[in-house]
Amino acid sequence: MTQITLASRWNPIDWPLTHGPIPYAVLAAGWGALFALAVGRGRSWWRFRLPAALLTAAALSLLLDVVVDGWWHPFPEGTPRYVTWWIAVALLGFCLVGYRFRRLSWRRRGLAAGLGSLVLLMAASQVNIGFGQFPSGRVMLAPWLTPIDAQIAPKVANTASAPPEKALSEVWTPPADLPAKGTVSVVPIRGVKSGFAARDAYVYLPPAYQANPRPLLPVVVLITGQPGNPGDWVLGGQVNEALDAFAAEHGGLAPIVVMPDQLGSTWNNTLCLDSKIAKMQTYLTVDVPNWIHQNLQTAKGRGSWAVGGASMGGTCALQLAVNAPDLFGTVLDMSGQEEPTLGTREQTVKAAFGGDEAKFDAVDPLQVMARKRFPDTNAAIVVGQSDGEFRPQMEKVFQAVQATGMKAKFDLMPGGHGWVVFRPGIAAQIPWLAQQTGLTR
Repeated sequence: MTQITLASRWNPIDWPLTHGPIPYAVLAAGWGALFALAVGRGRSWWRFRLPAALLTAAALSLLLDVVVDGWWHPFPEGTPRYVTWWIAVALLGFCLVGYRFRRLSWRRRGLAAGLGSLVLLMAASQVNIGFGQFPSGRVMLAPWLTPIDAQIAPKVANTASAPPEKALSEVWTPPADLPAKGTVSVVPIRGVKSGFAARDAYVYLPPAYQANPRPLLPVVVLITGQPGNPGDWVLGGQVNEALDAFAAEHGGLAPIVVMPDQLGSTWNNTLCLDSKIAKMQTYLTVDVPNWIHQNLQTAKGRGSWAVGGASMGGTCALQLAVNAPDLFGTVLDMSGQEEPTLGTREQTVKAAFGGDEAKFDAVDPLQVMARKRFPDTNAAIVVGQSDGEFRPQMEKVFQAVQATGMKAKFDLMPGGHGWVVFRPGIAAQIPWLAQQTGLTR
C-alpha cells in the first residue's frame, strides 16, 4: 500500500497551482516565450513566415473546433470558450516553432522547442485554473500518492445500528484502537443484470467500518462527470480526505461511498439511461446495489441511501432519484443539466430511443417530476456562482424539485464549472448527507 504524506506549505508539491505566484510566473514565462518566438530577423520572417504561422494556427484552431464540437462532441454542452482560446495559443506557439525550425542550428532548435514548451505549459496552466483539476502538485500526483487497499475488509459477525428515534452518532462509542483514516479500494462491479462492461469502481470505507462490532453505515453512490473516470472523486476530488476529516470529528463515522463507472470509457456518454446505448440505469440501480449488499455491511432502506454526482454525474443522480425512488431517499446534484443530453434533444432521442420522444419523456427527470411528487426525498442542488452554462439549468431544476414536494436546498459555490466547484462542493455537503441518511442528528 502506497503511503501518503500530510500536506504542508513547506512541501513544494503542496504549493498552489491555481492561484498565487506559480501560475503567475508560468503566465509571464509563457507570454514571454510566445513574444520571443514571434519576433524574428529578416524581411522573409515578417512578410512570409510569421503571417504563415498565424494563418496556420488559426486554421488548425478552426479545424479542431469543428472536429471537437461539430463531429466528436465529447462535451454535450460544448467546449468552454476559455479552453478553445488557450488551445489556439498553444497551437500558435508550436506553429511559430515549426516555421523557425528549418533555418536554425541544432542548439537554437532546442531553445525554440523549449520556448514552445513554455507556451504549452502556460496554456495548460490556464485551463487548469479554469477547471480546477489540479490545485496542487499533490493532487496531480494523487494516482501515485493515494493509498489503495488491495481488498475490501471482510464482513464481521457483530454489527451495531441506531434505534429509529436516534442518529447513529448518538449511540456509537468508538473503540480505542480505531484507525485514524478510512480506506480506498478499487473493485470490479460486474454488469450481471445489465450486461454493461464497467471499469473498476472505487470504494471508500470510513474508519468505523474497521470496528467490531461494525456500525451499519449509510451509503452514498457518487458519480463522476463526462469525460471522466470513477477514480476522479478520489484522485482529483479528494473526497476521501474530506470524509476522513468528517470522520475525525464524529468518532470515525462517515458514509460509505461507492464510486461506480457509468461511462465505460473516459469519453463515452451512456446518458445514465436504459436505452439503445446501454442498460445504465439497470447497472446503477440493480448491479451496483447487489454488489454492495453482497460485499459490504451497510444500513438498509432508502432513508440510508443517497446518490450524488457532478456535471453529467449530477444529471445522472437526479435521474436515478426520480426513476428509482425506492432505492434513494437523498440526492445531490452538483452542476448538472436539466436533462440528459448528447448535444441536442434530437440527437439524444435518436441515439438513445430511435427517435421515440415518448420513451425519452418517460425517464427525463423534469418530465418525471412534472407528473409525480416526491415528498419523502431530500435534495441538494449545488452550482458555481459564475457558471453561465449550468447555473440557469440548475435554477430550473431546483424549481422543478421544489414543485414535487422534495425537501430541497439550493447552494451557490464560488467559481464556474469544474473541480474548482466539485471538490469544495462535495466536502461542504458531507455533513448534510450524513444528516439526511441518519448518521448524525
